Amino acid sequence: TGRSLMPRSAGVQGRSRLPALPVSCRIGPSEGCYQLYPGHIPTSPLQKALLAAGSAFMALYDPYRHDMVAVLGETTGCLALPSLRDKMKHHPEGYRILQERPRIRLSTLDMSKLQGLPDGSLGREYVRFLEDNKVSPDTRMPPKFVDDEELAYVIQRYREVHDLMHTLLGMPTNMLGEVVVKWFEAVQTGLPMCVLGAAFGPVRLSARKLQVLATELIPWAIRSGRNANCILNIYYEQRWEQPVESLREEIGIFPPPAIRV
Repeated sequence: TGRSLMPRSAGVQGRSRLPALPVSCRIGPSEGCYQLYPGHIPTSPLQKALLAAGSAFMALYDPYRHDMVAVLGETTGCLALPSLRDKMKHHPEGYRILQERPRIRLSTLDMSKLQGLPDGSLGREYVRFLEDNKVSPDTRMPPKFVDDEELAYVIQRYREVHDLMHTLLGMPTNMLGEVVVKWFEAVQTGLPMCVLGAAFGPVRLSARKLQVLATELIPWAIRSGRNANCILNIYYEQRWEQPVESLREEIGIFPPPAIRV
């Protein structure tokens, strides 16, 4: 989720790298480190643990604190992120994404072209999702605490395809929809942040929504997550004209339950 989408059209898809910068910095009196990419903040294991604990508390208190959710993802993804990178490296399309580093932002999207695509296509339904939910891809925070330039791109990519997961799963940005997407992403990525959101997100739901979640939506999200290919191995920018139903079938996502959420 994010702030209101400002209608805007700009060039074609862009490629953006996070270049390594040989800028020296210091964590403490005896610890040397280097800024690995623009915006990188090197941190010690203790600092990461403190950041993880604080961001987890704030994210549970207010699930819409996306800055805290982002920090939690970066400080707890030390095992999941290398695994995701390896999946991308061993897949032709995923490997090309790692090499070309595409970004999903208003500056890299031709919004007019996407709005003109046929109903049911990935590009048209993605723009419809952004408009209906008043969100923008530009609200995704850049990584700061990931101490590897390539892994920083992996988590950036995960964040930028999150709204595409909503589109493919047919889930809105309300709390119920976010929890369903988190269950799918937890199974797919293994990121502790997603697991935490999936486990504790439902505490704010009504009894009726909890029943629908437990009996229909969570089982479907788990089955889809297990069955689907790695969601980071799809070059979505080159699939805008592909029908959503066709892409779901290709990835291995089962059709969403016919339930209003």
